[in-house]
Amino acid sequence: MLLRTILAATTAVAALLVPATAAAAAPDRTTAAASPATTAATTAAANANANPVIVVGGLIGVSIAYEPIAARLRADGFRVSIFQIPGLGFGDIRESARAFKTYVDQVRASTGAAKVDLVAHSEGGLVSRWYVKFLGGADVVGRYVSLGSPQQGTYAANILKFIGLGSCAGIVACQQMSIGSDLLTALNGGDDTPGAIRWATVRTWQDELVWPIGNAALSDGANNVLIQSWCPLRLVGHLSLILDGTTYTVVRQVLTDAPVRPNCFAL
Repeated sequence: MLLRTILAATTAVAALLVPATAAAAAPDRTTAAASPATTAATTAAANANANPVIVVGGLIGVSIAYEPIAARLRADGFRVSIFQIPGLGFGDIRESARAFKTYVDQVRASTGAAKVDLVAHSEGGLVSRWYVKFLGGADVVGRYVSLGSPQQGTYAANILKFIGLGSCAGIVACQQMSIGSDLLTALNGGDDTPGAIRWATVRTWQDELVWPIGNAALSDGANNVLIQSWCPLRLVGHLSLILDGTTYTVVRQVLTDAPVRPNCFAL
């Protein structure tokens, strides 16, 4: 009977002590590991103080088409605006670049930022590069990432002449995006990635408009990312580059100066 009483008392004391010990330890565990919500909030706050991001549209790229990627960026805390190329990008890329310069100046004035970062799709990558190389943008742009831009031209432009539509059916920007055009010769002559800018390009094997796909890359130290080199089964077309989750992970990594490691499972 005495032994049974001692065991019962010991069990009761243990039952009281264990929860108390666990409760005392709980605050330490909470402090040691930040919650995902806290981490996301901290990241968003840091991005809010980063350079404003300008999403530069492409040929026939109305601004609303770029709202999905702009929304992703805003959700991550970036200050974002969208530049729609004048005349939907059919005109002279050099003239579009001058309009873009004015837009960049307006963004800097309204935000008080010294520099901006650029996320450029398709023709927008060439408009942005002309601004950087010839219109003073090298001192204003901090980071540049292009999505499916025909940096060295595309046979999709050249082929219009082949099928009997003349020189790009008279569309100036198309003529300028043809392989070997005067504009591309000037743009790619010498250093094609000038300034202290973090240069990056993203391209995909399934691009319907940039042929060959290697023409969407830059030289001179740019980080050129082929989606399928990291994610062989990922299907991404020219237009879906602005919607694709894996592509967005590259964009975010470039803008935050993180190592580029595309997330193949991002939605």
